[in-house]
Amino acid sequence: KQATRDRLSDAMAEKELSAVVLRLRHSLSSCCKSIEGGEEETSGLLEELASFLDSISEAATSEPENEEARKNAVELLLEIQSFLVSSSTPNQAVVDALSFELPKAVSKFAGVSDRCLEIADSIIDWFVGRCNPRDMICILSEALDSLSTSSDPGYAAPLLTGLSKVFVSIKRHHFKQAKLAVPVVLNVLKVVSVELADRDAERVLLFNIALAMADSICVVSTKLDRGESEELQSLMGLFILQIMALVSASIPSEQSGCTPLVSEICKLLPRCGLTYLGLITESDVDAKISIVTKDKEDDIMTSFPDMRLGASLSVIWGDISNEIAEQAGENMSALKDKLQHNQVQRWEAIGMLKHIFSSVILPWDIKRHTVEFLLGITNGSFTPNCHNDEPITDCSIYMPSLFATAQAITKVIMHSPDSTLRKNSFEALKRVSFFIFELLHSKSTHMWAIMFDSLSACCYSIQTAILLDLVRGELRKETLPKKSTNRGDEAGNHGSPTESAWTERILELVELVLRPPHGGQPSFPEHGEAVLAALNLYRFVLMKESAGKTNKTGVLFRKNLLRVCNEWLVPLRTIVSSTMADPENDPDEVAGMLNPIELVLYHCIELVEQNLSANPDSP
Repeated sequence: KQATRDRLSDAMAEKELSAVVLRLRHSLSSCCKSIEGGEEETSGLLEELASFLDSISEAATSEPENEEARKNAVELLLEIQSFLVSSSTPNQAVVDALSFELPKAVSKFAGVSDRCLEIADSIIDWFVGRCNPRDMICILSEALDSLSTSSDPGYAAPLLTGLSKVFVSIKRHHFKQAKLAVPVVLNVLKVVSVELADRDAERVLLFNIALAMADSICVVSTKLDRGESEELQSLMGLFILQIMALVSASIPSEQSGCTPLVSEICKLLPRCGLTYLGLITESDVDAKISIVTKDKEDDIMTSFPDMRLGASLSVIWGDISNEIAEQAGENMSALKDKLQHNQVQRWEAIGMLKHIFSSVILPWDIKRHTVEFLLGITNGSFTPNCHNDEPITDCSIYMPSLFATAQAITKVIMHSPDSTLRKNSFEALKRVSFFIFELLHSKSTHMWAIMFDSLSACCYSIQTAILLDLVRGELRKETLPKKSTNRGDEAGNHGSPTESAWTERILELVELVLRPPHGGQPSFPEHGEAVLAALNLYRFVLMKESAGKTNKTGVLFRKNLLRVCNEWLVPLRTIVSSTMADPENDPDEVAGMLNPIELVLYHCIELVEQNLSANPDSP
């Protein structure tokens, strides 16, 4: 009885399959006749064909265990393939019309089985060989664009493969055609990196196909005239940098699993005119952007939001693996040596690393390697100047980037679960803060304005504290000659330009912390480190000026003493006292944070009162 039931089931399945195949043949035949006859209902027939194929692919993919549905999918694809390659091949008008629907429809079968993927590739390849290449780029790009929003972006594999092949066939306007396809491909890969996170094989396949496309385009670029070749290589350079960012973020659990893809990307870097030095200093990135964006109205750059992240990651991956660096034709030891001995390039490199430190999607392991790289290029002693082999007219252009890197490193310190990474990040933060401090020695007229704006926007107390401690350390090393025994005399010797830059800004630095520009008073524990550093800086300057009977910083002017006492120190004392008395706060935690602050605060108040009493007639 079971055997009989099985035979009946097989017979019904065969009958159902025959009906499906017959319907497909009828639909294809009707479309061909309508196209050849120029009939009005052609569009409707093509849509009906696409809808029919979609229903079959959906049935097969929605029930992966349904063997009959998988078999139907294979038979239908074979029927389409047979129809296209048969001796009665339709004329070009029919081929062109079918190309608008069939490539997209058959690509949806790619996820059913490896056999379906193979046949779908073959069908799309057939259209690529028989249709106008520029038309096929548009058709495949539109199909990809629609699939990127579908429930399964894994269907994109045959379309990406076809797009890779069609570029080789283009005879002219290569750069224009590539600009049409690249945004669509990157959008698909962005979806893939999220939606296929648990399907490694499919994700890696799609990234490899995209890299193969980039490789094909690079090959084509070598056969073009210099102008278009440069444009195409620059576009591919930005393309693979964006892919580098996606790849690095999409495989966070296994670094080893990511390495083969990264190696393939780095292999393409030299072919696109990209070097590790140019990437880490941003010069290559800027050069490629300049070439690609000659058309000012072009919005192509919106497709590369993470290109600078990808540029930084390319170098860090080379530092992680010698094999990867060799694929890029690079020597990491030589690169680090250049950065150690070239002050400007070191600043630029540190500025580029902010993209890695600030990323919320990269694994901690990559950030750990990035910290190690930063520590490596900042080893040794540095002199506080803004000069290199060539004179620099304005060092202030590096300040915002360095400050952003410092803020990003602070995020790592605050959020990293690894104590060793936090410790190394703190050392990295101190070194970056030193370079910020180093820039403040320059004679740039608006350097300080940039620094004050950056500190005002800074969310992390520890970063501000480190910079203020560096200022205090520098003042400790300086020998301040006497300006005048008359503390009211504002004329006289202002010292060196560097001295003047520091001395005139001390009160502003302290006020930035004790009287925040957004109003109110500093809060605890958020601003504890910065408040203590500001108080220590003010106390040190007050004691040094009093002992030396100088007033280079202006802190001993009576109006400044009264302002500091009444507007900064006394209100701060109230906040500290209320915080320590608050029963909701942990006594041990509060004492550990506020006791040092309270000690320095009361000493500052005492010093201010002593100076006010000693010089009641000073202005």
